[in-house]
Amino acid sequence: MSETCRVDSLNERPVQEIENESPRIPEISAQKSESTTHQKTLRRIVCNSVKIVIFSNRLNLLLPLGPLAIIVERLTNHHGWVFTLSLLGIMPLAERLGYATEQLAFYSGDTVGGLLNATFGNATELIISIYALKRGMTRVVQLSLLGSILSNMLLVLGCAFFGGGIVFNKKEQVFNKGTATVNAGLLLMAVMGLLFPAVLHYTHTEVHFGSSELALSRFSSCIMLVAYAAYLFFQLNSQRSLYLSLNEEEGDHGNSIEDDESPDISKWESVIWLAIMTALISVLSEYLVGAIEGASTSWKMPVSFISVILLPLVGNAAEHASAVMFAMKDKLDISLGVAIGSSTQISMFVIPLCVIIGWIMGHPLDLNFQLFETATLFLTIIVVVLLLQEGTSNYFKGLMLILCYLIVAASFFVHADPSY
Repeated sequence: MSETCRVDSLNERPVQEIENESPRIPEISAQKSESTTHQKTLRRIVCNSVKIVIFSNRLNLLLPLGPLAIIVERLTNHHGWVFTLSLLGIMPLAERLGYATEQLAFYSGDTVGGLLNATFGNATELIISIYALKRGMTRVVQLSLLGSILSNMLLVLGCAFFGGGIVFNKKEQVFNKGTATVNAGLLLMAVMGLLFPAVLHYTHTEVHFGSSELALSRFSSCIMLVAYAAYLFFQLNSQRSLYLSLNEEEGDHGNSIEDDESPDISKWESVIWLAIMTALISVLSEYLVGAIEGASTSWKMPVSFISVILLPLVGNAAEHASAVMFAMKDKLDISLGVAIGSSTQISMFVIPLCVIIGWIMGHPLDLNFQLFETATLFLTIIVVVLLLQEGTSNYFKGLMLILCYLIVAASFFVHADPSY
């Protein structure tokens, strides 16, 4: 009898354990299937994102030239080829940086979208300038940033006006004059910051020769940074209603035309791609800056022309593409936010920031851009301000700006910079 009870208890125990464990088996299998599904979804998102960002643009055929530039530099040290390959390799990266910014701008309004495009579009110029400062090439920093302002105001804005005017040749495109006027005022303030150190230098009226000019540049840089911060607060917060684009105003009144456009990638994908492209541009910029002087010698071309014309063409690839595209979609406020906003940001933020960074690094950088360069900037701003005062654009205004840029390019090709 006792043996029978013992056998029964032994038989019952496994059954109870099986009954207790049996509900856990579906839970574990469900968790595994969930994890597998999540991995597959994540893999599909990554593959789709890479396909859209990398393989959807023909300009990305130039991407292998970046690694090739590094190989050529390590094996041959031929500066002409290294500069050319780095220049071409950065172009698709800068364009994709603009694409990712454009995708991120879908999740914000036109005003913030233009600011995002200007900010990340200038990341290339800022990275190149920091590497040039590390090498003590302060003149290259000055010339490349000056070239970025000239390129944005004349070439980028001119192509945007021209492209939009060709597509919408039956009507006159309009934009918000309030934003353009304030940007023009900030650009003139930037000219003041650049003009006074140059005048102080050429009139030989410094109180302390060699130090007053630098001290004035650093003080003016701090003031310009404060002014730009106040402008951002004014534009995006306290007086935002004054800077709504015409598209946003029509949308608020219910008169906007339905737009079928939607972002190709998500917000977080855009942020990740922005970080990746910025890191790759940073790597190539070091090789690009290191080969500038060697390329000037091998090409028999002035460093000033390379710095003012060629370098900004690469850095402004993102602005160029996005500004023209938005203008051809009749979103001229974003185009102005990209082109004029980018020039304002370089003159009021990037240049003063580089002066402060050079101060920290021990490589003095002042705001004396020399007489020829400062006069070129001043005349460019005057021309652009006069063309923007009506608040309208057409293809002829765009053509005028493009032709002005060709004159500027020819001038720097025959200009011998005294620093070299």
